[in-house]
Amino acid sequence: MSGRLQDKIAIVTGSGRGIGAAIAQAFAREGAAVVIAERDAETGASMASALAAQGGRSLFVRTDVADPIAAADSVRQTLAAFGKLDILVNNAGINVFHEPLATTDEEWRRCFAVDLDGVWHMCKAALPAMLAGGAGSIVNIASSHSTTIIPDTFPYPVAKHGLLGLTRSLGIQYAAKGVRVNAIAPGYIETDIARDYWATFPDPEAERRKAYDLHPPKRIGRPDEVAMTALFLASDEAPFINAASIAIDGGRSVLYHE
Repeated sequence: MSGRLQDKIAIVTGSGRGIGAAIAQAFAREGAAVVIAERDAETGASMASALAAQGGRSLFVRTDVADPIAAADSVRQTLAAFGKLDILVNNAGINVFHEPLATTDEEWRRCFAVDLDGVWHMCKAALPAMLAGGAGSIVNIASSHSTTIIPDTFPYPVAKHGLLGLTRSLGIQYAAKGVRVNAIAPGYIETDIARDYWATFPDPEAERRKAYDLHPPKRIGRPDEVAMTALFLASDEAPFINAASIAIDGGRSVLYHE
């Protein structure tokens, strides 16, 4: 353990699996106490237990970020257990993909409740403790959909575009008070969600290869690659990076398309 986050206290939402789990593991390896703020009780408790078994400090708090009371409670329990809060990673999110006019009011609200409102609920709960301590780093997991538009993925990119606005607004507002707010915009990452999607096709391996071929490196990203960027932004190694968004997509977003 090199201790890049030694003695830091971090909340990572949606960290029971996928990118969130990779971030939680990376933070724990670097000395942080990690609060697993996860809606799924089984995966959340399992991740917290795994971190503890590896010698890390961890706490599972069942958290639905769409509920502002639950979001506030996750911060309250963190402060009760560890006395402070240094890092918040807003990773929890859901995919809601439709043709715009086929989007129901319920689907619109479901998307925004988690992908945008949920981030604000967590930030609103966490910021007072960070401001009181004079320091903090918030890392919002955005998406390549935050800057580009793919047909039939509505309203997900609307929420993710809004997330960048939230990131920039909070980052500017609180910069002079020691709190940095940044975003990471992952592209296609090989998570359970991606593998489950490929499995819906007659030839899953062909779908995997199709995804790989869309990217200049002829592969897609890994959760640990997103985690390494989150670790950097959360650490004291990035003191002058604020209100920024870092793309992790192998260069696909700048690839020329005819």
